[in-house]
Amino acid sequence: MRQPISYLFVIFMLAVLAGAQQKTSPNGTPSQDERPKLEIRPNLPSEETVNSFLHETFGYNPGLSWRVADIRPSEMQGLAEVVVVVSNSQGQQAMKFYVTPDGKHAFSGEIMPFGAHPFAEARMELEKGINGPARGPASAPVTLVEFSDLQCPHCKEAQPVLDKLLTDEPNARLVFQNFPLTQIHDWADKSAAYADCVARSSNDAFWKFIHDVYEGQSTITAATADEKLTALADQAGVKGSDIAVCAAKPETAARVERSVALAKEVKVTGTPTVFINGRRIDNLTGVPYDTVKQLVEFAAKDGQSQQAQAK
Repeated sequence: MRQPISYLFVIFMLAVLAGAQQKTSPNGTPSQDERPKLEIRPNLPSEETVNSFLHETFGYNPGLSWRVADIRPSEMQGLAEVVVVVSNSQGQQAMKFYVTPDGKHAFSGEIMPFGAHPFAEARMELEKGINGPARGPASAPVTLVEFSDLQCPHCKEAQPVLDKLLTDEPNARLVFQNFPLTQIHDWADKSAAYADCVARSSNDAFWKFIHDVYEGQSTITAATADEKLTALADQAGVKGSDIAVCAAKPETAARVERSVALAKEVKVTGTPTVFINGRRIDNLTGVPYDTVKQLVEFAAKDGQSQQAQAK
C-alpha cells in the first residue's frame, strides 16, 4: 500500500504520453494546451466506506483505534484526501491517505509542490498570514514558522530542537503559530488563547510560558487548565489574572482561528509542523538534527543571495 512514488510516476508518465499524442495528432487538431481544461472532481468516499477500509486493514490489532477526521478534495485534481486520527497505548497521531477517482485504490505519502521554486508559494502565504510571536532578527534571511499545539507531546519534544537551531544559526527567525488540535486535545484551544494573550503582553514572557506549559503537560487537565495556565502566566512574568480575562475574549478566539486558517491554507494537518522558508517538515523530531541544520543553513544562504540581488 505504501507506494506513492511509483504510483505518481505512472500517473505522470501516462499524462506525458497522452499529451504527446494530442500534440502530434493530424488534421490540425488542437493541442492539449489549447483545449479548455476540465476540472476533475473527486468522488469522495463516505465515512462508512473509510471506516470499513480501516477495519479490514487494521482490525487485526485490538490495541489500535481510529477516528475519521476529514474527507475532502485533495489539492491534486481528482483525488480524495482522507485524514484519520489513529490511537494506541502510546498516544494519537494523524495520518493521511489519498483515494483514486475510481474509489478502488488508496496510497499514502505527501503530494509535493513542484517547479523551479517549489516552496515559494507556501513561503508567500506564510509571510502574508503569520501573526504570532517571533524570536530572532526581523531581517533574517531564513524564517522558521512553527505550527504547534501546547497539549501535543511531540511539540514538547520539538522545542529543544528549535531552541538549538536558533542558537546554532543566528541568521534564523522563528515564528510561533497556534494550531490547537481540538478534536483530540481537550485543553489545547484554551492554552492557545492564553499563549496568544501572553505573547501580546510580553514577547519574552511568551517563550518562557510555552516552555513551562510543555513541562507541565502531564499535570494539566481540561478541568484545571484555567488555574494552571493562569499560574504559569504569573510564573512567566505577566499578570495571570489579566491573561485569563484576555483569553476568554472573542477577539482572542478570532486571532487563534486566523492562525488555524493559515495552517489549513498551507496544508498543515498535524503538529508540530515547521516551515523553513516555505519548505514543510511534518515530523521535526523524526529528522536527524544535522539534516535539519543543513536545511536551515542552506535556506539562510539562499535567502542572503536573494536579499543581495534585490538591493
